[in-house]
Amino acid sequence: MVLQYQNELFALATILLLMLIYFRIKQKNKKTEADTKADKKEEELKAEQSGQITATPQKEIQEKKIQNTVPSHAKITKEDFKIFAGERILLAEDNLINQKVILGVLGDSGIEVVVANDGQEALDILQTDKNFLIILMDAHMPRVDGFEATRAIRHDPQNNHIPVIALSGDTASDDIRKMKEAGMDEHLEKPLQVDALYDILYKYSAKISAQEDNSLDIPTLDTQRGLQVCGNDTAFYHDILKEFLLTYSNSAEELEILLKNNKTDQADRLLLDIIGVSANIGADALTACANDIKNNINANKNINLTLYKKRVQELVQSINNYFLTCN
Repeated sequence: MVLQYQNELFALATILLLMLIYFRIKQKNKKTEADTKADKKEEELKAEQSGQITATPQKEIQEKKIQNTVPSHAKITKEDFKIFAGERILLAEDNLINQKVILGVLGDSGIEVVVANDGQEALDILQTDKNFLIILMDAHMPRVDGFEATRAIRHDPQNNHIPVIALSGDTASDDIRKMKEAGMDEHLEKPLQVDALYDILYKYSAKISAQEDNSLDIPTLDTQRGLQVCGNDTAFYHDILKEFLLTYSNSAEELEILLKNNKTDQADRLLLDIIGVSANIGADALTACANDIKNNINANKNINLTLYKKRVQELVQSINNYFLTCN
């Protein structure tokens, strides 16, 4: 009996000892982890004070880039690029003919194009000039090629925000994958397609983003106000909406034809009709957009219908969605 009691006491003492050892180890690990974090923070502070730049993985340093939704559009002409007037592009391209093609397309647009003849020149330019909308980067160049230059840009926090667009005739999936892995955001195929270049500029342009932000609070279709204008007569309001779809769904194409043929008076009258009808049905976003275009026509300013086309598409979709909810 005494022996059994002694064994139980021994077992209990052993358990208590093991628990004590466990908690001591756990406490020590916590202290070590805290010390490690403190040491790491101290090292980072010293590196920052000494001006050292530590290489950081691309995903951590890459800032969010503007990405606008590109609406469908007709065939792009040189005139259409004027919507991006004031933007700046860095072109890294060693082929003189390719340089001339891009400079020719953008020559009268108001876009400033800074040319670098290889990747090293591009990196040198970025040391003192970082104010670029995008970098058009030829993949294959002497001295420093596009891949190496892009990797350097992606590991430079001061330049990492700039979208890098690959220029290359390489279209195989493996080639595109290598471009993405190097940090290139998009790929423009050679020979250059004007529509593709326009879409890239539209996607990343801060000017387009600002236009869209300014209209975020304007409703595409305010059906309640439209009904009020129609005296709360639902059937009458529905008739007007259907009439709009029938008459003005293709108004962007009509305006484009009129403006290309310099028939500004007819375009002005069409816009006046659209402004009146869209206001009556509660389509405030289209009303504002059409009014801006009308004012630009009267002021002899350059006209770009890209945003108008988007507003019409959004309104047509909203009207169709509204009718679905009524059924």
